[in-house]
Amino acid sequence: MNNTANLTSHQDLWRNVTVGNTTWVYRPAVNSALNDAISAVVIIIIIINMVSLGCTMEVSKIKYHIMKPKGVAIAVVSQYVIMPLTAFCLAKGFQLSDITAVSVLVCGCCPGGQFSNTLTLALKGDINLSIVMTSCSMLLAMGMMPLLLYIYCKSFPSVRNAVPYVQIILSLVLTLVPCGIGILINTYRPQYSKRVTKVGMIILLIFTVVTLTLAIIANGRYILTVLSPSLLAIAGLMPLIGYCFGYVFSAIFRLSQRERRTVSMETGCQNIVLCATILKVAFPIEVVGPLYLFPVVYFVFQFFEAAMIIMLFWCYQRFKKKEKGKSDSRFQRLHFTTGLLLHKIKKKQEFTDVWLIIISQKFNCELIKCGLTH
Repeated sequence: MNNTANLTSHQDLWRNVTVGNTTWVYRPAVNSALNDAISAVVIIIIIINMVSLGCTMEVSKIKYHIMKPKGVAIAVVSQYVIMPLTAFCLAKGFQLSDITAVSVLVCGCCPGGQFSNTLTLALKGDINLSIVMTSCSMLLAMGMMPLLLYIYCKSFPSVRNAVPYVQIILSLVLTLVPCGIGILINTYRPQYSKRVTKVGMIILLIFTVVTLTLAIIANGRYILTVLSPSLLAIAGLMPLIGYCFGYVFSAIFRLSQRERRTVSMETGCQNIVLCATILKVAFPIEVVGPLYLFPVVYFVFQFFEAAMIIMLFWCYQRFKKKEKGKSDSRFQRLHFTTGLLLHKIKKKQEFTDVWLIIISQKFNCELIKCGLTH
């Protein structure tokens, strides 16, 4: 059965495609060459992203956390249970159309991204644990993403049997190849890994701007679909729920403060590059339309909410440091006062001891004189 054909020909798919009960049918505004160019650039972006991610992975650290998998297990449960469930509930709560809901679900089922490592570093979390969690969630995505989409898409009749699972799995497998290349670079040529990561981030930024420019040219008429109130609300709520739940869930299992902040960032951050790649490459453009730009909107909220959390954390750290400084100064004053008092007592004691010695010596002298005169 050709899933793509079923997906594009299904009549119910085009009812209420946008949010807010408006009806439209997406037709590409430009020729297919531009859309093919966008797909090619998106593939280049994911390759660069995964090579950079692989360059941050160390086999020894992965083995260490696998031997003590408590933090990784909690993060995986948060990533592949809470986030997909959150995406599903929000899609149902906002009454999204089937294809729009699937776009949100794909984002919710994606593994953690490299961006979470940067946020963990800013929050003074466990960066090694963050990298291991990102690696494990990326490996598990090959099985978990298709399985979760299969489970949740049963509630959306028009796309129940039409999600291109094979294309999604192929996209995930292809992402592991550049990731493996990055791991090999970091293992056998570690002196080049940081350089590759820096250059990769610069190229990634450039290609992201190019992709957004081409997407606006290709889908300018329909770009407001992605900026509809419901999708904006979902894009704002999903990462916030992930950040909060990741912290609370790890606190229940008594992880350290550093690990809690790490799990929080890993849960709320999705690999938006991978999500955009799957929506753009695996789904036909006639079906997904401009919805492949939803991960970009998600990333904007993800970034600003994380920035607010980081600012609050820094303010808390600064306040805590000031309070510690005040308590240290009080302790120092108390210590100085106590030391001064002890010094005075010691001097008085020494003064008393001297007088006692003098008196005893005089007394002994008197006794000696008396003895001699006697």
